[in-house]
Parts: sequence; C-alpha cells; structure tokens
Amino acid sequence: MLGACAKTSSGIEEEGGNKHVHFLYNFSTNSLDPHVDSSYVPLRAGITETLVKLDEEKLTVTPWLAESWEGKDGQHWTIKLREDVTFQNGKKMDAEAVKASLERALKESVAVQNALKIDHIEAKGYTLNISTKEPFPEFISELVNPNVSIIDVTEEDIVKNPIGTGPFTLKSFTPGSKLELERYDDYWDGASNLDSVTFSFNEDANARSLALKSGNVDIVYRPEVESLETLESLDGIKVESTATFRVHQMTMNMERKSLQDVNVRRAVDALIDRKEIVDTILLGYGEPAIGPFLPSLPFAPSHEKRASGIDAAVKYLEEAGYTLKNGKMQKDGEPLQFTLLTYGARADLPLIAQVFQSDAKQIGIEVEIRQIDIPEEYMASNRDWDLATYSNLTAPRGDAGYYLNATYHPTGALNFSGADQPELTGIIDKLNQTVGQENRALLAEQAADYVHENVINSFVLHPSTIVAYNDKKVKNWVTTRSEYYMITNKLDVK
Repeated sequence: MLGACAKTSSGIEEEGGNKHVHFLYNFSTNSLDPHVDSSYVPLRAGITETLVKLDEEKLTVTPWLAESWEGKDGQHWTIKLREDVTFQNGKKMDAEAVKASLERALKESVAVQNALKIDHIEAKGYTLNISTKEPFPEFISELVNPNVSIIDVTEEDIVKNPIGTGPFTLKSFTPGSKLELERYDDYWDGASNLDSVTFSFNEDANARSLALKSGNVDIVYRPEVESLETLESLDGIKVESTATFRVHQMTMNMERKSLQDVNVRRAVDALIDRKEIVDTILLGYGEPAIGPFLPSLPFAPSHEKRASGIDAAVKYLEEAGYTLKNGKMQKDGEPLQFTLLTYGARADLPLIAQVFQSDAKQIGIEVEIRQIDIPEEYMASNRDWDLATYSNLTAPRGDAGYYLNATYHPTGALNFSGADQPELTGIIDKLNQTVGQENRALLAEQAADYVHENVINSFVLHPSTIVAYNDKKVKNWVTTRSEYYMITNKLDVK
C-alpha cells in the first residue's frame, strides 16, 4: 500500500509530489464491469456515473448525467441529457451512447431487466425516449442503481478498464487489491483538485484500522469498531458515523423443509438478542431492527414487540411439534439443525452468527457456521443452507420499492429466501404502478407488515456506517447514507 511520498511546504504528504488520497475499502472485487458487479466500485471510485442520483437529505432523485425527464403516464419517458459530458476517452456522451450502455446493462443482467422493465429505447441527439413494459412510476428512481452506470460500450475491456464519465479515470487495476486513479481534466462538473487517488481493498477490519493508524492510508471505510476509541484519541484522526439505509438480517431459506413452518421461523427470530448484539458487537454504533426500514423513514411501519428470548423460542418450536429430548430439539426423531452462512467482509456478521449459534445450542439446536466469500453468488446458485447473516441496503433510492422488489418478488435479484407468496407479490406489483408518495408508503407498509407477520426474513439491526480519516490532510470527505458516492470531484487535501 505504500508509495513514494514527498512532503509539501504545508506538511501534507503527497505521493510523488502530487495531491493524492489513499482510500481503503472493506470489499474487494475482481471485476470493474459496472453493469453486473455487485461491489459498485466503479461508481464509488468516481469512474462512472448514473443518469440520476439520490439527494440523501430530501430522499428525492435529482439530475446527474440527465438534465431533466418527463413521463406523466408512468410508461413513456422522455429524458433530456446534459450536452457537456464526455467519456474519459474524449468521446461525447450523446443519446446513442447512453442507449448502447443501457442496452448492454439489460443484456448482461437479468436483475437490471427486472428492475427497469424497459420495452424499448429510442435515441436522437441528446434525448432518450424510453417505454416500459407496463406503467412504472418509479422508473426514474431505479436509474440511481450503480448497475446502470453509463459507460462507453465500444471500449474493449469493460471488466478491467471501464470508460465512464466520472471525475477519475482508471490508470491501473490489480484485481482483489487496488485501483490507481488519475484526475480526468475534462470532467463536466469541474476537474478535481486531486491529481490521483488509490482505492484499495482489505476485508480485515483490524488491518484497515492499523493502516490508518500507521499513516499508510488516509481514509478507512468501516474500521474495526473495537479500535475506534484508540483512533479517536490519535492527533488528527476523525471518526464519523451516520445512520444508513442498511439492515443486517437473518435470511431464511424457505425452500428448506423445517423453515417452511412459520413457527420455526418465529423461533429463529426469537433467539436473536438484538440489543445485546448492538451493545456488545457494534458497541452501540447501530440500532436494533424490527423491520427492514429505519424507523425514521416514512414507509417504515410500527410493529408490536414480538415475544423474544429462549423461552419464547421453545414455545414456538413446541407449537411446530418439536420437543427437547436428550439435549436435542427434535421432531419425529429428526433433530433440528441449521447450516448458517456468513462472510467476513462485514466483520460483525460472523460475530452475529456465533452469538446465534451459542444461543441455539442452549435449546438443543445444532448450528453449523459456513464461511463464504461472495454471498450473492453463493446463495443464488446453492440451496444447501438454511440461514444466512446478510447485509442489505433497503432504501438506497430513497424509496421502499427497490428492496421489496429485489428481496421478495419472485423475479428479485436478491430473493435468496425463495419467497413466492402471491399476496405479497400482488402488493409489490401494485406498488410498482402507484405514483403518489402517500399511497406508495401505505403499500410499502403493507408489504413490510406481511414480511414481519410471516417472518420471511428476520431483521437484526441497522448498523451505522463508520469512516475514519486523517483530518489534517483530507478535505471535503462526506459519509453518505446510501454508501454510493465516495470518491467525488469535491474530495481534496488541505
């Protein structure tokens, strides 16, 4: 991670004498294809941009590469593009280029097809005319999705060197390790003051904290929680935390026989000691979750507190026909056992899995914890598991539609539980065709209530996003709730 450094008269260390920032992220990636990769690194690193972006304060969609849009009937959309945007190879970003990029995203990703519902696209000059397969009032908000970033699809190596419209162009990419980025001088929104950025990866939270402490990096995403007090005590280190649109959940594979019984799912839910997990694992940097959405969001329903704890779990299991015999919870002579998936890129998830394993053991349930690398890939292609600790953005577009469609609709890209309930699908389909925010909020609450009542997944906590950085050097860093916008043209050094 170390490069040749020089000190300026201001005392700021800069790589090679240039204005440079080193950002250390918690997820690694081997691909930079923005249309299919779930890491969203091209957007986060400032290489690519989308047609619209999220205003995180107002929870509204605002123009980005698109200047304006209109679609009064919710099905036929006219999008006016900015006319001053160029790709990092100097080519103009006109409607034909954007059409080609969107069509590639649709071709490469079934998830994008399901999310956008596009029937056809017409391009003329700097105007796009897009028709969706059905009325879809929230179509524009889905264009916030990093997987529909606009790139020049005529370039040869999109996996390792996508050409976007952002403030930084890729100099080199070492898969699983780092990106080296350079300022794009002709960036449409004003060139960055930085000359270069290193965007590197380390999935070890302790190693990330040590890298900042030693001065090897300037900004660390999600440092180890246990190290925060030490980091804050260091001269010049600033720690920021913000509530996010994220939930840590216990995903339930409803294709497994035992979990097809709602009382077994209720027992799993009852075993999760949310407050204890927040206090001991996150050291208070989060809040217990009742549902998928932060309580402050307008579409988050309020639920009555459900019975929890070991006694409640045993009662639910008894209702499901289980009894504790010879120290094992069993039914018809078959012991209740779970295979629980977890992954280390989010350091708190394996710890949550261990707490659950320990609590389940107290009532005779054996839990095998299986560590995996890329949860989305594994859960989508393997059904040999029962439970999974998983972390999901639930309102990154400022709306409930994204999460509900992705996680509970039969066509959803993140429907790892295998949910296929006609009543729930009907509510989501109605939500997709509803315009007014009040009516949308009511439908979103209905869907969340259904998920809660039927315990399709169990929600553990809403973690805070924590970022630590060298405040003596870094200028204009913003810790976002959406977790999308990181390396921007505003980022600077003092």
